[in-house]
Amino acid sequence: MMHEFKTFIARGNVLDLAVGVIIGGAFGKIITSLTESVIMPVVGFITGGVDFTRFFVRLGPIPATFKGDPTSYAELKTAGVPMIGYGDFITQAVNFVIVAFIIFLIVKAANRLLEKRKEEVPAAPAGPSEVELLAEIRDELRRRA
Repeated sequence: MMHEFKTFIARGNVLDLAVGVIIGGAFGKIITSLTESVIMPVVGFITGGVDFTRFFVRLGPIPATFKGDPTSYAELKTAGVPMIGYGDFITQAVNFVIVAFIIFLIVKAANRLLEKRKEEVPAAPAGPSEVELLAEIRDELRRRA
């Protein structure tokens, strides 16, 4: 079993996957920051200063010991109040769309680059067709007979 595990880990695909996961995590943080710090404030400005994090539905009572802002999703969440944070969901959905679009652009650019490389590589000269080979064999057999 250990031998199989070593073989599995030694494959290049596993290492490529590990690098992809690490880079993907860092990329996700950058996109989250872009969404929360740049895009959502612009969307909020366009919609008249609406803060999407304030969109939530409280499902339970606020504890008597709570001394924060009852309209703050983050403070209520920290206090353990059960809520549905649909504003946070909207932010995460926008974040997903941005990540998906950027990945689409990266894949599209990579495919375009690969297509250009394929065009630059000269095609190998075509060999004789089956009919030509059979004709050569026939002619050679006739010559020897």
